[in-house]
Formats: sequence, structure tokens, C-alpha cells
Amino acid sequence: MGVERIQTLAFSNQLKELPPQFIRPVNERPENTKAVEGVTVPVISLSQPHHHLLVREVAEAASQWGFFLLTNHGISPWLFKLLQEVGEQFFALPQKEKEAYANDPSNGNFEGYGTKMTKNLEEKVEWVDYFFHIMAPSSKVNYDKWPKNPPSYRNFNLYFLKEYNKEMLRLTNEVLELLSEGLELEKKTLKSSLGDEKIELEMKINMYPPCPQPELALGVEPHTDMSALTLLVSNEVSGLQIWKDNKWVAVDYLQNAIFVHIGDQLEILSNGKYKSVLHRSLVNKECKRMSWAVFVVPPHEVVIGPLPPLFNDHDPPKFSIKTYAEYRHCKFNKLPQ
Repeated sequence: MGVERIQTLAFSNQLKELPPQFIRPVNERPENTKAVEGVTVPVISLSQPHHHLLVREVAEAASQWGFFLLTNHGISPWLFKLLQEVGEQFFALPQKEKEAYANDPSNGNFEGYGTKMTKNLEEKVEWVDYFFHIMAPSSKVNYDKWPKNPPSYRNFNLYFLKEYNKEMLRLTNEVLELLSEGLELEKKTLKSSLGDEKIELEMKINMYPPCPQPELALGVEPHTDMSALTLLVSNEVSGLQIWKDNKWVAVDYLQNAIFVHIGDQLEILSNGKYKSVLHRSLVNKECKRMSWAVFVVPPHEVVIGPLPPLFNDHDPPKFSIKTYAEYRHCKFNKLPQ
């Protein structure tokens, strides 16, 4: 039996109400868990001329929010525009063509076109389709998983690998250095702890079609990212919310800004000094929302645990030590860490 795609369901003329599998429990529905008003997330400019202030801003955002918007990062707006165009063109393809790239997470095949990446006790389904593939290092890139159509996707990725990968790796290095300094560590510490030059980049394009009853559904349910960092850009339709001080805070769209999420691996390495941000995605009745997330992850064999300079007898390790592969297995299967 084929997987029911959200995009197909959303654009069927008959759909006026959500099928039951998409209706969240009462305590999870956006209509009952509205974001607090008057609170804005940190916005940090990489062009801040005073380095010690930049380090402090990044460290405070990572420890208090687990999230910030990054501006003046040096990535050309036209590169974002091209990235978004080819992603939109893929999701505009006929359904049969998209299905040629379907993944199979149940068999460990995560790359490709899919509809759900999480397990849920209530068996509720998220209102999102996605396309997922590895970007770097080149030795792990499987071009068979990359769409042949639209032709612009592969053509773009010839440049994409050279330029967007280069920019994402540059930005990853800069942010990890700032975060290391914020912990009073040598600036290469976090990068080396995550695998150094073997760090991997994974791209996930999320497509949230218009939803007939957005007050009852979620694009993505509340979760933290298992990555070290997530670097995300979106179209102009807002929907991301983060959890802060026991309330949801809406993240407004900011043109050409990069959304930086602190993920689980940095929370572990920092022994909890940096927070892996709990977040969710809402959907829209009139507009599709799309986002392009780059997950910065260690290779599977890298062992992750609290860094020794960050714990002592008075502040012992808060997390167990395990390989990223072991952590990933537990996270996907909702097992204790």
C-alpha cells in the first residue's frame, strides 16, 4: 500500500475537514496552545564589530533560548532564491515522478521523498511532506537519491555542492567557534568533538501544504533536533514556534536570515550549558509553507559526551556517553538515552 501524501490530500477538492489522524489531542492543538505575544527571539548580526560582544550574544542566545536568527552572515540572497526555486519545482512535479524518489524509513532508508519521520504514541500524522538527502561530505553523497527532474535540481546541485555546501560549512565553523569561545574553550573544540572535517551536512526540504483546519493540526510536532546545529531558511510564510519559559514563542519571518537551532549534540557536549531548543511547526489555511533545513551532525561512529572541562564534582556530567549512531537509534525509536 502506498503512503498517503499530504500534498495530494491537501489539493483534493473534496477536503473540507481534517481526517481524524491529523487532529491533535486537545492539549496539543494550536487553538489551545497559542504563542505568547510581545516576545521576540534573539537576532544576531555576524557583522558585530566587537568580537567579545558577538561571543557573548551567541552564548547567551544558545544558553537561554537554544535558538537565534543570524543576519549579515555573508551568504548571497540569490543563492537562497535559487535553492528555494528548485525545491518548489520538485514539489510541483506530478505525483508519479516524486514517488520515484520515495524513501523507506522503516528499513533505514531515510534519503528521498517522504511524509513522516517521527513515531508518535497516538499515531497522529504531521501535516508535512519532505525531501531528505545528504549534502556532505562528498564521499557519502548518493546522487541516485537526487531528483533527475526538475533538471534544475541536479544542475543547481553541481553548483550547490561547491557553493552552498561551502557556505554552510563556513557558517558552521564560525558558529561552532563562537559557541566554543562562549564556553571558555579553545575555539576549535566543538568542531573537533563533532568529527572535525568529517562533520556531515543533511538537507531536509519541508513542504507544508495549505491545511483546511490549521487550528487542529501541526506541521511538525514538538521536538528537539538530534543534530549539533540546524541551519534553516524558510519562505515568507511563518509557522515556526519555539518553547521558552513554559510558553510558545512565534518566530517571525526575517528576509535572508538563517534560523540557528541548537541541537541535542551541543547540549550534551556543553553538559547542558547550551539548550537544545524544543520547537514545533504550525500550518496555514491559505498558503503553503516551506523550509530548507541543514542538519549539522557528527559521523555515526563519533562518541559524544560532556566535555571534561565542563563538569566537576560540584557539576557532574548530566548526559551519558554514546556514539552518535547509538543516540540516533534511541531518538528515532523513543528509547531512553
